[in-house]
Amino acid sequence: MFWSAPLSVDLKDAPVTVAIDARVAPEACVSMTEVRHGVDALDRALVALLAERQRYMDAAARIKPDRSVVHDDARIEDVVAKVLAAAAPAGLSPAIAEPVWRTLIDRCIAHEFDTFDRTRG
Repeated sequence: MFWSAPLSVDLKDAPVTVAIDARVAPEACVSMTEVRHGVDALDRALVALLAERQRYMDAAARIKPDRSVVHDDARIEDVVAKVLAAAAPAGLSPAIAEPVWRTLIDRCIAHEFDTFDRTRG
């Protein structure tokens, strides 16, 4: 399976292209080398996507009018609900999806606070 988004020349300034390296499908793996190769390929793609997500947090810190609106409980629950709704059809266990996204959201909020403070001083 190969997935790609629109091409970007500069990963720091535009939406990224995420090309996942060729790999054996998990169901067809017969060795740990194949499994590890697939995991490593996916990790590289996830890093690119997470870097882009982080840039959205930078944008939020730039756009939000006040530090008090950086943390938004309603938005957190909305994001988690959307992730869980997408996880089921994708075959992702909610026992993985929910804690991973809650940690991701927590770290993104911390990053947004840092960016807000650094840029608004």
